[in-house]
Amino acid sequence: MHTVDEIVEIMASQGLRITDQRKTLARLFADTAGYLTPKAIYEYMGKSYSGLSFDTVYRNLRVMEELGVLEQVMFEDGVKFKLHCKGHDHHHHMICLQCGHTLPVTFCPMNELDVPEKFQVVKHKFEVFGYCEQCGAQTGDEASKGKL
Repeated sequence: MHTVDEIVEIMASQGLRITDQRKTLARLFADTAGYLTPKAIYEYMGKSYSGLSFDTVYRNLRVMEELGVLEQVMFEDGVKFKLHCKGHDHHHHMICLQCGHTLPVTFCPMNELDVPEKFQVVKHKFEVFGYCEQCGAQTGDEASKGKL
């Protein structure tokens, strides 16, 4: 996990102005192992910064994602953010739908696709959703164990 100082340094090195709100965001993500919804982040930030708008929070999340500080993942119930994986370059994830435990996919599946010559890929995402061993065992659900 990144420390607050490492997160602030990444933002500063990319030219982002370091405000108290951004330091608070850095602290929140440094202290959180899993994924956070924009609404949960807004509610957390609202406790310290009265008058803060949801748009401001979301804009900061997007800027931090564009700078590579955060990763954004689209879940069935909406978008969530987490701190960018430390020490990993381009990679993808396997994500547990119950506990949010995340494992890196150590190769890029994009290399396996047969992309038509007339299509220019500029960006891609690849996440695999399922249940980790512990959560699959807890639910007892046959689908979570891959035994449909």
